[in-house]
Amino acid sequence: MTAGEADTPPSGADAVVVGAGVIGAAVALELARTGRRVVVLDKTGGVGHGSTSASSAIIRFNYSTWDGVATAWESQHCWARWAEHLGTVCGPGLAAFRRTGAVLLDAPGSGTSEVVALFERAGVPYERWDAATLRSRIPGIDAGRYGPPRSLLDEAFFSGPEGELGALFTPDAGFVDDPQLAAQNLADAAARLGVRFLFHRRVVGVLRREDRVAGVRLADGTAITAPVVVNAAGPWSGGFNRKAGVGAEFTVGVRPLRQEVHQVATPVGQRDGTASGPGGTGTMSSPIVADVDLGTYLRPCGGHFLIGSTLPACDPREWLDDPDECNPHPTPARFETQVTRAARRFPLLGVPNRPTGIAGVYDAADDWSPIYDRTDLPGFYVAMGTSGNQFKNAPLAGRFLATLVDRVEAGHDHDRDPLRYTGEHTGIVVDLGAFSRRRPLAEDAASRTVLG
Repeated sequence: MTAGEADTPPSGADAVVVGAGVIGAAVALELARTGRRVVVLDKTGGVGHGSTSASSAIIRFNYSTWDGVATAWESQHCWARWAEHLGTVCGPGLAAFRRTGAVLLDAPGSGTSEVVALFERAGVPYERWDAATLRSRIPGIDAGRYGPPRSLLDEAFFSGPEGELGALFTPDAGFVDDPQLAAQNLADAAARLGVRFLFHRRVVGVLRREDRVAGVRLADGTAITAPVVVNAAGPWSGGFNRKAGVGAEFTVGVRPLRQEVHQVATPVGQRDGTASGPGGTGTMSSPIVADVDLGTYLRPCGGHFLIGSTLPACDPREWLDDPDECNPHPTPARFETQVTRAARRFPLLGVPNRPTGIAGVYDAADDWSPIYDRTDLPGFYVAMGTSGNQFKNAPLAGRFLATLVDRVEAGHDHDRDPLRYTGEHTGIVVDLGAFSRRRPLAEDAASRTVLG
């Protein structure tokens, strides 16, 4: 049976995962690898049909915490060995990791100095570029310092630069070419281990027995019993927590946030491998550019740029009460803002009159970091608050949750003695307490961006 095949809901399982995005599929796979009978439920029609399908699928390592960097670096090795991670063979049906490198412009507030120290600790290769190197390595880029980001309505938006920017370059960064296919790959690998994926199923309640979770109830009245339930419902995760009666103990809040990613034709000088490769030798596709100076990021996409926002303070947040009410189409105002900012960085970039791109919903946490944890309801776990930046860490998110479920269900007190995960590829140790629902918020949490 393949993932996504229509099936009758079973009466029971060892674990139920709610949400069939890239995180839910990864969790299901790793739970199945521990020998559990797993059922995945999703109200959409297929794997990765929610936030995953709108992801830019960028694989990069610049986070503001050690555990963020360590998780991203270990995850990159999983993406680079994708068939091996899935337990299958390479083939045309698999998503592919495209190693393009990534450039973080060295703007005030970018945290490049702090990131470098974390890179050295983790063993992440990097290069420091001055403005001249930046221009030589990325033809057509304007190295001017224009920040902080401003609204297009601000008279200062079109002011000239005040100095120039260097950059931090990580050659091993890149992107996954098809995020929805990546989620499907994980689901197919899970299905080969017996995981059952059920779609068009809406979960309306959580079953309890003797003060612990006992399963879920579906909209059609069906009950699926299970001693473990994992909330991986993306922007619907907060609502599902409320159905379960958990969340009051969380120190980190989450809210659904609508976000747009736009697509425009790449300037001729940026196409088809014209950017210099790592170390200045060879060629590679244009690298990802994270530009907190102007508030955008750019990712190559087959003759086009995907242009997203770093969510600068000057831009209004589009919070949603109901993720189902998200308008999936790009809006003229946001398109003009993001693409015009990108055109300041790449002056040859055209700004079309008609918006193109997509909109999705982030499960945005207060500090932009995920919550991978147990809850005060025994047997109920969460993989939530992924904030649009955790696609890259999905392989590790699955392993984190499997570790948590195994050890906590065996009696370990993760709240008092946080578990640790040792990376299979890097040997790096990640403190899972960094993703606790009860973690203290950093003083700079409110000023952080989706970059981390």
